[in-house]
Amino acid sequence: MRAFTFLFLTFVALGQPKRVFIITDAEGVAGVCRQDQAEPKDPEMRQLLTGEINAAVQGFLDGGATEVTVWDGHDGSQTLSALTIDSRAKLVMGFLGPAMLLDRGYQAVAFIGQHARANTARGVMAHSYSSLGIQTMMLNGKPVGEIETRAAIAGSFGIPVILLAGDQAAAQQLREIVPDAEIAVVKEGLSNYACISLSAEASRRLIRDRAAASMEKLGKILPYRLSGPVTLEIEYTARSVPNPEAVVKPGGEVVDSRTVRFRGKDFMEAWTRARF
Repeated sequence: MRAFTFLFLTFVALGQPKRVFIITDAEGVAGVCRQDQAEPKDPEMRQLLTGEINAAVQGFLDGGATEVTVWDGHDGSQTLSALTIDSRAKLVMGFLGPAMLLDRGYQAVAFIGQHARANTARGVMAHSYSSLGIQTMMLNGKPVGEIETRAAIAGSFGIPVILLAGDQAAAQQLREIVPDAEIAVVKEGLSNYACISLSAEASRRLIRDRAAASMEKLGKILPYRLSGPVTLEIEYTARSVPNPEAVVKPGGEVVDSRTVRFRGKDFMEAWTRARF
């Protein structure tokens, strides 16, 4: 680990390109607290999310980023538009493979509009990947959602998560695995569909400032890396009970009528078997 850290710090210090990959969602955006607001074509949500993304882009560039790429990660990649994204950023649309393009040499990952994992108290619209299809996800016996698994994907390629903007519950969950990441808490969840939110202007200002600060910590924030064999269990909802014969692949086994367990020699192997 010390050798890896030294090499990572040296890479950053030598003035190499600083490319940031932003993963977006909607449920963690300031001002979004109801399920109807999370519809990908909801005009207010799109405006609010785009404003937060553009604030992050500005902050990353102010902090020294040489390139910022934004993935439209909410509900089928139907939310963002090349017409409204900051002209200096690149927009990725569509379903991504298991590596999520992180094998292309990015130096940092950021979450904008991020929500907490399923069954999180006071998490605004908290879920793990699919509120309709997945009840829970367990990684080596611990509950996980998008934050933990995507941080682990990034960590598999030696990339740290340097920023999260979202609700307070999501922020706490990133803190548990990446304590040095910058955090922009834009709302406090009161229940699944109730929150206390910052204004759009205040949230954008906060995100811009935290994004710039996160670039100053690049090379100090370590990637979230999982070592050794990994077990990932997915419990599906009653409406999405899988056909056991259809889902069992090499490394997979049926636990019960709604749960499938996947094993791998490392995180990426287990993840690829489970999700692709």
